[in-house]
Amino acid sequence: MTTREAISPASRVLLGLAAVAISFAAADTYVVVLALPDMMTSTGLQLDELQRAAPIVSGFLLGYVGVLPLIGRISDLRGRVPVLLGSLIVFAIGSLITAAAYNLETVVVGRLVQGIGGGGLIPPTLALVADLWPPKKRGLPLGIVGAVQELGSVLGPLYGAAVLAFGDWRLIFWLNCALGLILAAAMFTQRDAVLPTAPQQSADRRLDAAGILLAVLTLTGVTLVMAAPDRLARDVQLGRAYLPVTGDSRWLTPLALTTGMLLVLFLIRQATARHPLLGWRQWPALARETDLWGALLLTTGLGAVIVTFASAQPEKGAVSDQAPWLVPIALVAFAGFTIRQRRAARPLIPRGALSARPAWGALVVSFFVGAALIAALVDIPFFARLTVYRDSQLDAALVLVQFLVALPVGALLGGWLLRKVSASSLTCVAMLMSAVAFWHMSTWDAQSLDHQIETLSLVLGGLGFGLAIAPVNAALLAHTADVVHGVSSALLIVARMVGMLLGISALTTIGLRAFYAASDRIPPAANLCNGEATLCQAYKDAVRDAGITQLHAVFIGAAVCAAIAAVLAAALLREPAELAEPTSARLRTRSEDG
Repeated sequence: MTTREAISPASRVLLGLAAVAISFAAADTYVVVLALPDMMTSTGLQLDELQRAAPIVSGFLLGYVGVLPLIGRISDLRGRVPVLLGSLIVFAIGSLITAAAYNLETVVVGRLVQGIGGGGLIPPTLALVADLWPPKKRGLPLGIVGAVQELGSVLGPLYGAAVLAFGDWRLIFWLNCALGLILAAAMFTQRDAVLPTAPQQSADRRLDAAGILLAVLTLTGVTLVMAAPDRLARDVQLGRAYLPVTGDSRWLTPLALTTGMLLVLFLIRQATARHPLLGWRQWPALARETDLWGALLLTTGLGAVIVTFASAQPEKGAVSDQAPWLVPIALVAFAGFTIRQRRAARPLIPRGALSARPAWGALVVSFFVGAALIAALVDIPFFARLTVYRDSQLDAALVLVQFLVALPVGALLGGWLLRKVSASSLTCVAMLMSAVAFWHMSTWDAQSLDHQIETLSLVLGGLGFGLAIAPVNAALLAHTADVVHGVSSALLIVARMVGMLLGISALTTIGLRAFYAASDRIPPAANLCNGEATLCQAYKDAVRDAGITQLHAVFIGAAVCAAIAAVLAAALLREPAELAEPTSARLRTRSEDG
Protein backbone atom coordinates (compact mmCIF):
# COMPACT_ATOMS: atom_id res chain seq x y z
CA MET A 1 0.00 0.00 0.00
CA THR A 2 1.44 3.38 -0.96
CA THR A 3 1.82 6.30 1.40
CA ARG A 4 -0.98 8.18 -0.34
CA GLU A 5 -3.35 5.25 0.22
CA ALA A 6 -2.61 4.89 3.95
CA ILE A 7 -4.57 7.70 5.59
CA SER A 8 -3.60 7.93 9.26
CA PRO A 9 -6.16 8.76 11.99
CA ALA A 10 -4.19 11.92 12.77
CA SER A 11 -4.58 13.07 9.18
CA ARG A 12 -8.33 12.52 9.36
CA VAL A 13 -8.49 14.49 12.61
CA LEU A 14 -6.50 17.29 10.98
CA LEU A 15 -8.87 17.46 8.02
CA GLY A 16 -11.84 17.37 10.40
CA LEU A 17 -10.48 20.34 12.35
CA ALA A 18 -9.84 22.24 9.11
CA ALA A 19 -13.40 21.51 7.95
CA VAL A 20 -14.86 22.73 11.26
CA ALA A 21 -12.77 25.90 10.97
CA ILE A 22 -14.09 26.51 7.45
CA SER A 23 -17.68 26.04 8.61
CA PHE A 24 -17.04 28.39 11.50
CA ALA A 25 -15.57 31.09 9.24
CA ALA A 26 -18.40 30.66 6.71
CA ALA A 27 -20.98 31.08 9.48
CA ASP A 28 -19.37 34.38 10.44
CA THR A 29 -20.24 35.76 7.00
CA TYR A 30 -23.93 35.37 7.76
CA VAL A 31 -23.83 36.30 11.44
CA VAL A 32 -23.31 39.95 10.56
CA VAL A 33 -26.66 40.07 8.74
CA LEU A 34 -28.45 39.90 12.09
CA ALA A 35 -25.94 41.96 14.06
CA LEU A 36 -25.55 44.78 11.51
CA PRO A 37 -28.22 47.14 12.93
CA ASP A 38 -26.67 47.00 16.42
CA MET A 39 -23.17 47.37 14.96
CA MET A 40 -24.29 50.46 13.08
CA THR A 41 -25.78 52.03 16.20
CA SER A 42 -22.65 51.29 18.25
CA THR A 43 -20.42 53.01 15.69
CA GLY A 44 -22.57 56.16 15.53
CA LEU A 45 -24.51 55.37 12.34
CA GLN A 46 -28.26 55.73 11.97
CA LEU A 47 -30.29 52.80 10.70
CA ASP A 48 -31.13 54.74 7.53
CA GLU A 49 -27.38 55.09 6.73
CA LEU A 50 -27.06 51.52 5.49
CA GLN A 51 -24.81 52.53 2.58
CA ARG A 52 -22.21 53.94 4.97
CA ALA A 53 -22.20 50.60 6.77
CA ALA A 54 -21.52 48.68 3.54
CA PRO A 55 -17.75 48.48 4.27
CA ILE A 56 -18.54 46.26 7.26
CA VAL A 57 -19.69 43.63 4.78
CA SER A 58 -17.49 44.47 1.81
CA GLY A 59 -14.41 44.72 4.07
CA PHE A 60 -14.79 41.08 5.05
CA LEU A 61 -15.35 40.11 1.41
CA LEU A 62 -12.27 42.08 0.34
CA GLY A 63 -10.09 40.25 2.85
CA TYR A 64 -11.74 36.92 2.02
CA VAL A 65 -11.03 37.10 -1.71
CA GLY A 66 -8.29 39.65 -2.27
CA VAL A 67 -5.29 37.78 -0.90
CA LEU A 68 -6.47 34.21 -1.57
CA PRO A 69 -4.06 33.55 -4.46
CA LEU A 70 -1.08 34.64 -2.36
CA ILE A 71 -2.20 32.53 0.60
CA GLY A 72 -2.76 29.56 -1.68
CA ARG A 73 0.72 29.93 -3.15
CA ILE A 74 2.29 30.20 0.30
CA SER A 75 0.56 26.95 1.29
CA ASP A 76 2.21 25.30 -1.72
CA LEU A 77 5.63 26.52 -0.65
CA ARG A 78 5.44 26.56 3.15
CA GLY A 79 2.98 23.72 3.86
CA ARG A 80 -0.73 23.33 4.48
CA VAL A 81 -0.72 23.16 8.27
CA PRO A 82 1.32 26.34 8.95
CA VAL A 83 -1.01 28.32 6.68
CA LEU A 84 -4.09 26.82 8.35
CA LEU A 85 -2.70 27.72 11.77
CA GLY A 86 -1.74 31.20 10.65
CA SER A 87 -5.16 31.79 9.09
CA LEU A 88 -6.95 30.72 12.28
CA ILE A 89 -4.81 33.04 14.38
CA VAL A 90 -5.39 35.93 11.94
CA PHE A 91 -9.13 35.22 12.06
CA ALA A 92 -9.03 35.27 15.88
CA ILE A 93 -7.12 38.57 15.91
CA GLY A 94 -9.62 40.07 13.45
CA SER A 95 -12.46 38.92 15.72
CA LEU A 96 -10.73 40.53 18.70
CA ILE A 97 -10.32 43.84 16.86
CA THR A 98 -13.97 43.79 15.77
CA ALA A 99 -15.22 42.98 19.27
CA ALA A 100 -13.20 45.82 20.81
CA ALA A 101 -13.89 48.32 17.97
CA TYR A 102 -14.93 51.83 18.98
CA ASN A 103 -15.85 53.37 15.60
CA LEU A 104 -16.70 52.39 12.03
CA GLU A 105 -13.08 52.42 10.89
CA THR A 106 -11.92 49.94 13.52
CA VAL A 107 -14.90 47.66 12.81
CA VAL A 108 -13.98 47.62 9.12
CA VAL A 109 -10.33 46.90 9.92
CA GLY A 110 -11.38 44.02 12.15
CA ARG A 111 -13.69 42.60 9.49
CA LEU A 112 -10.95 42.92 6.86
CA VAL A 113 -8.52 40.95 9.03
CA GLN A 114 -11.24 38.39 9.76
CA GLY A 115 -11.83 37.96 6.04
CA ILE A 116 -8.13 37.35 5.37
CA GLY A 117 -8.05 34.65 8.04
CA GLY A 118 -11.38 33.07 7.09
CA GLY A 119 -10.65 32.97 3.36
CA GLY A 120 -7.14 31.66 3.97
CA LEU A 121 -8.54 28.44 5.46
CA ILE A 122 -10.09 27.10 2.26
CA PRO A 123 -7.19 26.70 -0.26
CA PRO A 124 -4.89 24.75 2.08
CA THR A 125 -7.80 22.55 3.20
CA LEU A 126 -8.70 21.59 -0.37
CA ALA A 127 -5.01 21.07 -1.13
CA LEU A 128 -4.73 18.94 2.01
CA VAL A 129 -7.41 16.62 0.64
CA ALA A 130 -5.34 16.23 -2.53
CA ASP A 131 -2.21 15.57 -0.44
CA LEU A 132 -3.89 12.87 1.62
CA TRP A 133 -6.20 11.11 -0.84
CA PRO A 134 -5.48 9.77 -4.34
CA PRO A 135 -7.59 11.28 -7.16
CA LYS A 136 -10.16 8.46 -7.31
CA LYS A 137 -10.85 8.67 -3.56
CA ARG A 138 -11.06 12.45 -3.12
CA GLY A 139 -14.77 12.77 -3.88
CA LEU A 140 -16.19 12.10 -0.42
CA PRO A 141 -13.66 14.19 1.57
CA LEU A 142 -14.15 17.05 -0.89
CA GLY A 143 -17.89 16.63 -0.46
CA ILE A 144 -17.50 16.79 3.31
CA VAL A 145 -15.43 19.98 3.09
CA GLY A 146 -17.99 21.52 0.75
CA ALA A 147 -20.87 20.41 2.97
CA VAL A 148 -19.49 21.93 6.16
CA GLN A 149 -18.69 25.15 4.34
CA GLU A 150 -22.27 25.44 3.07
CA LEU A 151 -23.59 24.35 6.46
CA GLY A 152 -22.14 27.57 7.81
CA SER A 153 -24.74 29.54 5.85
CA VAL A 154 -27.46 27.67 7.76
CA LEU A 155 -25.84 27.76 11.19
CA GLY A 156 -24.59 31.36 10.94
CA PRO A 157 -27.95 33.12 11.41
CA LEU A 158 -28.98 30.59 14.11
CA TYR A 159 -25.69 31.12 15.95
CA GLY A 160 -26.06 34.89 15.69
CA ALA A 161 -29.67 34.82 16.91
CA ALA A 162 -28.74 32.60 19.88
CA VAL A 163 -25.89 34.88 20.95
CA LEU A 164 -27.91 38.06 20.48
CA ALA A 165 -30.64 36.58 22.68
CA PHE A 166 -28.21 36.61 25.63
CA GLY A 167 -25.76 39.40 24.81
CA ASP A 168 -24.84 42.18 22.39
CA TRP A 169 -23.15 41.93 19.00
CA ARG A 170 -19.67 42.15 20.51
CA LEU A 171 -20.18 38.81 22.25
CA ILE A 172 -20.39 37.14 18.83
CA PHE A 173 -16.86 38.25 18.00
CA TRP A 174 -15.45 37.52 21.45
CA LEU A 175 -16.71 33.95 21.01
CA ASN A 176 -15.25 33.89 17.50
CA CYS A 177 -11.86 34.84 18.93
CA ALA A 178 -12.01 32.16 21.62
CA LEU A 179 -13.20 29.42 19.26
CA GLY A 180 -10.60 30.37 16.66
CA LEU A 181 -7.80 30.05 19.20
CA ILE A 182 -9.17 26.73 20.50
CA LEU A 183 -9.26 25.32 16.97
CA ALA A 184 -5.73 26.61 16.35
CA ALA A 185 -4.48 24.93 19.53
CA ALA A 186 -6.18 21.64 18.58
CA MET A 187 -4.75 21.83 15.07
CA PHE A 188 -1.30 22.58 16.44
CA THR A 189 -1.29 19.20 18.19
CA GLN A 190 -1.90 17.53 14.80
CA ARG A 191 0.60 19.62 12.82
CA ASP A 192 2.81 16.63 11.99
CA ALA A 193 -0.03 14.72 10.30
CA VAL A 194 1.35 15.31 6.79
CA LEU A 195 2.56 12.99 4.08
CA PRO A 196 6.03 12.93 2.54
CA THR A 197 4.45 14.10 -0.74
CA ALA A 198 3.04 17.20 0.95
CA PRO A 199 5.07 20.40 1.40
CA GLN A 200 7.35 19.72 4.33
CA GLN A 201 7.30 21.62 7.59
CA SER A 202 9.86 21.87 10.30
CA ALA A 203 9.87 18.98 12.67
CA ASP A 204 11.08 21.21 15.52
CA ARG A 205 8.34 21.24 18.16
CA ARG A 206 9.91 23.81 20.48
CA LEU A 207 7.98 26.98 21.24
CA ASP A 208 9.22 30.46 22.13
CA ALA A 209 7.54 30.90 25.52
CA ALA A 210 8.80 34.47 25.91
CA GLY A 211 7.53 35.37 22.46
CA ILE A 212 4.11 33.91 23.25
CA LEU A 213 3.93 35.86 26.51
CA LEU A 214 4.84 39.14 24.82
CA ALA A 215 2.30 38.48 22.04
CA VAL A 216 -0.47 37.82 24.58
CA LEU A 217 0.41 40.92 26.60
CA THR A 218 0.49 43.06 23.44
CA LEU A 219 -2.90 41.82 22.23
CA THR A 220 -4.34 42.30 25.73
CA GLY A 221 -3.05 45.86 25.77
CA VAL A 222 -4.53 46.60 22.34
CA THR A 223 -7.87 45.17 23.48
CA LEU A 224 -7.93 47.30 26.64
CA VAL A 225 -7.00 50.44 24.71
CA MET A 226 -9.72 49.89 22.10
CA ALA A 227 -12.51 48.65 24.37
CA ALA A 228 -11.75 51.02 27.28
CA PRO A 229 -14.03 49.22 29.78
CA ASP A 230 -15.94 51.67 31.96
CA ARG A 231 -14.92 49.82 35.12
CA LEU A 232 -11.26 50.59 34.34
CA ALA A 233 -11.50 53.89 32.48
CA ARG A 234 -13.62 55.55 35.22
CA ASP A 235 -11.71 54.15 38.17
CA VAL A 236 -9.98 56.85 40.21
CA GLN A 237 -6.62 55.08 40.14
CA LEU A 238 -6.70 52.76 37.12
CA GLY A 239 -8.38 55.43 35.01
CA ARG A 240 -5.12 57.40 34.88
CA ALA A 241 -3.87 54.85 32.35
CA TYR A 242 -6.56 56.12 29.97
CA LEU A 243 -5.70 59.83 30.24
CA PRO A 244 -3.85 60.98 27.07
CA VAL A 245 -0.34 62.28 27.64
CA THR A 246 -1.04 64.88 24.96
CA GLY A 247 -4.01 65.61 22.73
CA ASP A 248 -7.15 63.48 23.02
CA SER A 249 -6.26 60.28 21.18
CA ARG A 250 -6.68 57.00 23.05
CA TRP A 251 -3.47 55.86 21.36
CA LEU A 252 -1.48 58.48 23.31
CA THR A 253 -2.47 57.23 26.76
CA PRO A 254 0.03 55.58 29.13
CA LEU A 255 -1.68 52.24 28.51
CA ALA A 256 -1.34 52.62 24.74
CA LEU A 257 2.29 53.70 24.97
CA THR A 258 3.07 50.73 27.22
CA THR A 259 1.38 48.46 24.69
CA GLY A 260 3.56 49.98 21.98
CA MET A 261 6.66 49.18 24.03
CA LEU A 262 5.45 45.59 24.41
CA LEU A 263 5.05 45.38 20.65
CA VAL A 264 8.61 46.63 20.16
CA LEU A 265 9.89 44.04 22.64
CA PHE A 266 7.93 41.32 20.81
CA LEU A 267 9.50 42.31 17.49
CA ILE A 268 12.97 42.39 19.05
CA ARG A 269 12.35 38.96 20.51
CA GLN A 270 11.28 37.66 17.10
CA ALA A 271 14.46 39.06 15.56
CA THR A 272 16.74 37.45 18.13
CA ALA A 273 14.99 34.23 19.21
CA ARG A 274 16.37 30.93 17.97
CA HIS A 275 12.86 29.62 17.25
CA PRO A 276 10.72 32.75 16.59
CA LEU A 277 6.95 32.43 16.42
CA LEU A 278 6.75 34.26 13.10
CA GLY A 279 9.41 32.09 11.46
CA TRP A 280 10.90 35.24 9.93
CA ARG A 281 14.15 33.50 8.92
CA GLN A 282 12.20 31.65 6.25
CA TRP A 283 10.62 34.84 4.87
CA PRO A 284 13.50 35.85 2.55
CA ALA A 285 13.48 32.43 0.85
CA LEU A 286 9.68 32.49 0.68
CA ALA A 287 9.74 35.99 -0.83
CA ARG A 288 12.19 34.84 -3.49
CA GLU A 289 9.90 31.96 -4.46
CA THR A 290 6.72 34.05 -4.40
CA ASP A 291 6.04 36.89 -6.81
CA LEU A 292 4.99 39.52 -4.29
CA TRP A 293 4.63 42.23 -6.94
CA GLY A 294 2.35 40.00 -8.95
CA ALA A 295 0.34 39.22 -5.82
CA LEU A 296 0.03 42.95 -5.07
CA LEU A 297 -1.25 43.68 -8.59
CA LEU A 298 -3.77 40.85 -8.46
CA THR A 299 -4.97 41.86 -5.00
CA THR A 300 -5.37 45.47 -6.14
CA GLY A 301 -7.41 44.40 -9.16
CA LEU A 302 -9.62 42.05 -7.15
CA GLY A 303 -10.08 44.68 -4.45
CA ALA A 304 -11.21 47.28 -6.98
CA VAL A 305 -13.68 44.79 -8.50
CA ILE A 306 -15.08 43.85 -5.08
CA VAL A 307 -15.62 47.45 -3.98
CA THR A 308 -17.09 48.36 -7.37
CA PHE A 309 -19.83 45.74 -7.18
CA ALA A 310 -20.21 45.00 -3.46
CA SER A 311 -20.82 48.68 -2.62
CA ALA A 312 -23.40 49.25 -5.36
CA GLN A 313 -26.88 50.50 -4.48
CA PRO A 314 -29.33 48.33 -6.47
CA GLU A 315 -31.93 51.07 -6.70
CA LYS A 316 -29.38 53.39 -8.33
CA GLY A 317 -27.31 51.08 -10.50
CA ALA A 318 -25.35 47.86 -10.84
CA VAL A 319 -22.03 49.39 -9.77
CA SER A 320 -20.77 51.70 -7.06
CA ASP A 321 -20.63 55.47 -7.47
CA GLN A 322 -16.85 55.11 -7.34
CA ALA A 323 -16.83 52.87 -10.43
CA PRO A 324 -15.45 55.59 -12.77
CA TRP A 325 -12.11 55.47 -10.97
CA LEU A 326 -12.23 51.93 -9.52
CA VAL A 327 -12.74 50.19 -12.88
CA PRO A 328 -9.66 51.81 -14.51
CA ILE A 329 -7.61 50.83 -11.46
CA ALA A 330 -8.80 47.24 -11.81
CA LEU A 331 -8.02 47.15 -15.53
CA VAL A 332 -4.52 48.58 -15.04
CA ALA A 333 -3.83 46.18 -12.16
CA PHE A 334 -4.99 43.12 -14.11
CA ALA A 335 -2.96 44.22 -17.15
CA GLY A 336 0.10 44.65 -14.94
CA PHE A 337 -0.47 41.24 -13.40
CA THR A 338 -0.70 39.64 -16.85
CA ILE A 339 2.61 41.22 -17.87
CA ARG A 340 4.16 40.20 -14.56
CA GLN A 341 3.02 36.60 -15.07
CA ARG A 342 4.90 36.49 -18.37
CA ARG A 343 8.10 38.14 -17.21
CA ALA A 344 8.60 37.09 -13.57
CA ALA A 345 11.16 34.38 -12.95
CA ARG A 346 8.79 32.74 -10.44
CA PRO A 347 5.28 34.00 -11.20
CA LEU A 348 2.51 33.85 -8.61
CA ILE A 349 0.70 31.25 -10.72
CA PRO A 350 3.42 28.91 -12.02
CA ARG A 351 3.46 28.69 -15.80
CA GLY A 352 1.52 25.73 -17.06
CA ALA A 353 -0.27 25.23 -13.74
CA LEU A 354 -3.68 25.49 -15.40
CA SER A 355 -2.73 24.32 -18.87
CA ALA A 356 -4.98 21.24 -18.81
CA ARG A 357 -8.47 21.87 -20.17
CA PRO A 358 -10.31 20.50 -17.09
CA ALA A 359 -8.16 22.72 -14.83
CA TRP A 360 -8.96 26.06 -16.43
CA GLY A 361 -12.40 24.73 -17.34
CA ALA A 362 -13.15 24.26 -13.63
CA LEU A 363 -12.50 27.98 -13.09
CA VAL A 364 -14.88 28.95 -15.90
CA VAL A 365 -17.58 26.60 -14.62
CA SER A 366 -17.13 27.92 -11.08
CA PHE A 367 -17.61 31.48 -12.34
CA PHE A 368 -21.02 30.68 -13.85
CA VAL A 369 -22.03 28.59 -10.83
CA GLY A 370 -21.38 31.65 -8.66
CA ALA A 371 -23.30 33.92 -11.03
CA ALA A 372 -26.37 31.65 -10.74
CA LEU A 373 -26.05 30.92 -7.01
CA ILE A 374 -26.13 34.55 -5.92
CA ALA A 375 -29.60 34.99 -7.43
CA ALA A 376 -30.98 32.36 -5.05
CA LEU A 377 -29.23 33.79 -1.98
CA VAL A 378 -30.42 37.35 -2.62
CA ASP A 379 -33.70 37.17 -4.54
CA ILE A 380 -35.57 34.24 -2.98
CA PRO A 381 -35.95 36.10 0.37
CA PHE A 382 -36.78 39.23 -1.66
CA PHE A 383 -39.58 37.37 -3.44
CA ALA A 384 -40.93 36.05 -0.12
CA ARG A 385 -40.92 39.54 1.43
CA LEU A 386 -42.62 41.01 -1.63
CA THR A 387 -45.45 38.46 -1.73
CA VAL A 388 -46.33 36.36 1.30
CA TYR A 389 -44.26 37.71 4.20
CA ARG A 390 -44.57 41.46 3.76
CA ASP A 391 -44.45 42.19 7.49
CA SER A 392 -41.74 39.75 8.58
CA GLN A 393 -38.19 39.88 7.31
CA LEU A 394 -37.34 36.84 9.47
CA ASP A 395 -40.09 34.68 7.94
CA ALA A 396 -39.01 35.80 4.47
CA ALA A 397 -35.43 34.80 5.22
CA LEU A 398 -36.55 31.41 6.53
CA VAL A 399 -37.97 30.57 3.09
CA LEU A 400 -34.37 30.28 1.92
CA VAL A 401 -33.60 27.67 4.60
CA GLN A 402 -34.99 24.85 2.43
CA PHE A 403 -32.49 25.83 -0.27
CA LEU A 404 -29.60 26.25 2.19
CA VAL A 405 -30.23 22.90 3.94
CA ALA A 406 -30.27 21.11 0.59
CA LEU A 407 -26.84 22.55 -0.30
CA PRO A 408 -24.71 20.55 2.21
CA VAL A 409 -26.84 17.46 1.59
CA GLY A 410 -26.11 17.79 -2.12
CA ALA A 411 -22.41 18.34 -1.42
CA LEU A 412 -22.16 15.07 0.52
CA LEU A 413 -24.15 13.21 -2.10
CA GLY A 414 -22.00 14.66 -4.89
CA GLY A 415 -18.82 13.53 -3.16
CA TRP A 416 -20.18 10.00 -2.81
CA LEU A 417 -21.42 9.86 -6.42
CA LEU A 418 -17.97 10.81 -7.72
CA ARG A 419 -16.94 7.21 -7.05
CA LYS A 420 -19.30 6.08 -9.80
CA VAL A 421 -19.94 9.11 -12.03
CA SER A 422 -17.45 11.34 -13.84
CA ALA A 423 -16.98 14.91 -12.68
CA SER A 424 -18.18 16.34 -15.99
CA SER A 425 -21.40 14.31 -16.09
CA LEU A 426 -22.21 14.92 -12.42
CA THR A 427 -21.64 18.67 -12.67
CA CYS A 428 -23.66 18.87 -15.88
CA VAL A 429 -26.67 17.08 -14.34
CA ALA A 430 -26.37 19.09 -11.12
CA MET A 431 -26.43 22.46 -12.87
CA LEU A 432 -29.29 21.36 -15.13
CA MET A 433 -31.23 20.62 -11.93
CA SER A 434 -30.52 24.15 -10.71
CA ALA A 435 -31.49 25.60 -14.10
CA VAL A 436 -34.85 23.77 -13.97
CA ALA A 437 -35.38 25.02 -10.41
CA PHE A 438 -34.81 28.64 -11.45
CA TRP A 439 -37.10 28.21 -14.46
CA HIS A 440 -39.83 27.01 -12.13
CA MET A 441 -39.23 29.97 -9.81
CA SER A 442 -39.79 32.27 -12.77
CA THR A 443 -43.40 30.97 -12.87
CA TRP A 444 -44.19 31.80 -9.23
CA ASP A 445 -47.04 34.20 -8.58
CA ALA A 446 -48.03 36.15 -5.48
CA GLN A 447 -49.53 33.09 -3.77
CA SER A 448 -47.01 30.41 -4.79
CA LEU A 449 -45.09 30.33 -1.52
CA ASP A 450 -48.32 29.48 0.32
CA HIS A 451 -48.24 26.04 -1.34
CA GLN A 452 -45.57 23.63 -0.16
CA ILE A 453 -45.31 21.83 -3.48
CA GLU A 454 -44.30 25.07 -5.19
CA THR A 455 -41.26 25.35 -2.93
CA LEU A 456 -39.87 21.98 -4.02
CA SER A 457 -37.85 23.95 -6.55
CA LEU A 458 -35.92 25.40 -3.59
CA VAL A 459 -34.83 21.89 -2.59
CA LEU A 460 -34.05 20.94 -6.19
CA GLY A 461 -31.95 24.06 -6.70
CA GLY A 462 -30.05 23.60 -3.44
CA LEU A 463 -29.32 19.97 -4.24
CA GLY A 464 -28.09 20.95 -7.70
CA PHE A 465 -25.63 23.54 -6.45
CA GLY A 466 -24.46 21.19 -3.69
CA LEU A 467 -23.93 18.29 -6.09
CA ALA A 468 -21.62 20.45 -8.21
CA ILE A 469 -19.21 21.37 -5.40
CA ALA A 470 -17.12 18.19 -5.12
CA PRO A 471 -16.84 17.34 -8.85
CA VAL A 472 -15.65 20.83 -9.82
CA ASN A 473 -13.03 20.77 -7.03
CA ALA A 474 -12.02 17.23 -7.94
CA ALA A 475 -11.61 18.08 -11.63
CA LEU A 476 -9.30 20.96 -10.77
CA LEU A 477 -7.17 18.97 -8.32
CA ALA A 478 -6.93 15.94 -10.62
CA HIS A 479 -5.54 18.04 -13.47
CA THR A 480 -3.05 20.21 -11.61
CA ALA A 481 0.29 19.24 -10.08
CA ASP A 482 0.61 18.66 -6.34
CA VAL A 483 2.90 21.67 -5.98
CA VAL A 484 0.21 24.10 -7.21
CA HIS A 485 -2.89 22.69 -5.52
CA GLY A 486 -3.00 25.58 -3.04
CA VAL A 487 -2.92 28.43 -5.54
CA SER A 488 -5.20 26.51 -7.94
CA SER A 489 -7.81 26.01 -5.21
CA ALA A 490 -7.56 29.69 -4.33
CA LEU A 491 -8.24 30.68 -7.94
CA LEU A 492 -11.29 28.40 -8.00
CA ILE A 493 -12.76 30.24 -5.01
CA VAL A 494 -11.89 33.61 -6.54
CA ALA A 495 -13.65 32.62 -9.78
CA ARG A 496 -16.82 31.71 -7.89
CA MET A 497 -16.81 34.88 -5.77
CA VAL A 498 -16.16 37.15 -8.77
CA GLY A 499 -18.95 35.29 -10.59
CA MET A 500 -21.27 36.07 -7.70
CA LEU A 501 -20.37 39.77 -7.74
CA LEU A 502 -20.67 40.20 -11.49
CA GLY A 503 -23.72 37.92 -11.57
CA ILE A 504 -25.74 39.90 -9.04
CA SER A 505 -24.79 43.10 -10.85
CA ALA A 506 -25.85 41.85 -14.28
CA LEU A 507 -28.99 40.09 -13.04
CA THR A 508 -30.04 43.12 -10.98
CA THR A 509 -29.66 45.31 -14.07
CA ILE A 510 -31.81 42.91 -16.11
CA GLY A 511 -34.39 42.75 -13.35
CA LEU A 512 -34.59 46.53 -12.95
CA ARG A 513 -35.19 46.97 -16.66
CA ALA A 514 -38.06 44.49 -16.46
CA PHE A 515 -39.42 46.33 -13.41
CA TYR A 516 -39.31 49.72 -15.11
CA ALA A 517 -40.99 48.31 -18.22
CA ALA A 518 -43.75 46.76 -16.10
CA SER A 519 -44.13 49.94 -14.05
CA ASP A 520 -44.63 52.00 -17.20
CA ARG A 521 -47.65 49.85 -18.00
CA ILE A 522 -49.35 50.54 -14.66
CA PRO A 523 -52.23 53.02 -15.08
CA PRO A 524 -52.14 56.19 -12.97
CA ALA A 525 -53.21 55.64 -9.36
CA ALA A 526 -56.17 57.94 -9.82
CA ASN A 527 -57.55 55.69 -12.55
CA LEU A 528 -57.07 52.46 -10.59
CA CYS A 529 -58.38 53.89 -7.34
CA ASN A 530 -61.35 55.84 -8.75
CA GLY A 531 -59.99 59.13 -7.54
CA GLU A 532 -59.45 58.04 -3.93
CA ALA A 533 -56.92 60.13 -2.01
CA THR A 534 -55.05 57.12 -0.66
CA LEU A 535 -53.49 54.34 -2.70
CA CYS A 536 -55.97 51.50 -3.10
CA GLN A 537 -55.18 47.81 -2.99
CA ALA A 538 -55.43 47.53 -6.76
CA TYR A 539 -52.56 49.97 -7.26
CA LYS A 540 -50.45 48.28 -4.55
CA ASP A 541 -51.03 44.93 -6.24
CA ALA A 542 -49.98 46.36 -9.58
CA VAL A 543 -46.71 47.64 -8.10
CA ARG A 544 -46.17 44.26 -6.42
CA ASP A 545 -46.73 42.49 -9.73
CA ALA A 546 -44.11 44.75 -11.31
CA GLY A 547 -41.70 43.63 -8.61
CA ILE A 548 -42.58 39.99 -9.33
CA THR A 549 -41.84 40.64 -13.01
CA GLN A 550 -38.43 41.96 -11.97
CA LEU A 551 -37.64 38.81 -9.98
CA HIS A 552 -38.91 36.57 -12.79
CA ALA A 553 -36.34 38.21 -15.07
CA VAL A 554 -33.62 37.57 -12.47
CA PHE A 555 -34.60 33.91 -12.08
CA ILE A 556 -34.60 33.39 -15.85
CA GLY A 557 -31.15 34.99 -16.04
CA ALA A 558 -29.95 32.69 -13.25
CA ALA A 559 -31.40 29.69 -15.11
CA VAL A 560 -29.40 30.71 -18.18
CA CYS A 561 -26.20 31.00 -16.10
CA ALA A 562 -26.81 27.56 -14.58
CA ALA A 563 -27.47 26.06 -18.02
CA ILE A 564 -24.26 27.62 -19.36
CA ALA A 565 -22.38 26.08 -16.41
CA ALA A 566 -23.91 22.69 -17.28
CA VAL A 567 -22.88 22.89 -20.94
CA LEU A 568 -19.37 24.07 -20.06
CA ALA A 569 -18.98 21.29 -17.49
CA ALA A 570 -19.90 18.67 -20.08
CA ALA A 571 -17.46 20.15 -22.58
CA LEU A 572 -14.53 21.22 -20.40
CA LEU A 573 -14.41 18.89 -17.40
CA ARG A 574 -14.54 15.60 -19.26
CA GLU A 575 -11.38 13.51 -19.17
CA PRO A 576 -9.53 13.61 -22.51
CA ALA A 577 -10.02 10.21 -24.14
CA GLU A 578 -6.36 9.85 -25.05
CA LEU A 579 -5.19 10.21 -21.46
CA ALA A 580 -5.10 7.16 -19.24
CA GLU A 581 -4.15 9.00 -16.05
CA PRO A 582 -5.05 12.35 -14.45
CA THR A 583 -2.99 15.37 -15.37
CA SER A 584 -1.79 15.73 -11.78
CA ALA A 585 -0.13 12.30 -11.97
CA ARG A 586 1.53 13.08 -15.30
CA LEU A 587 2.79 16.44 -14.06
CA ARG A 588 4.12 14.83 -10.89
CA THR A 589 5.93 12.21 -12.95
CA ARG A 590 7.50 14.89 -15.13
CA SER A 591 8.60 16.75 -12.03
CA GLU A 592 10.20 13.63 -10.59
CA ASP A 593 11.94 12.91 -13.90
CA GLY A 594 13.50 16.31 -13.62
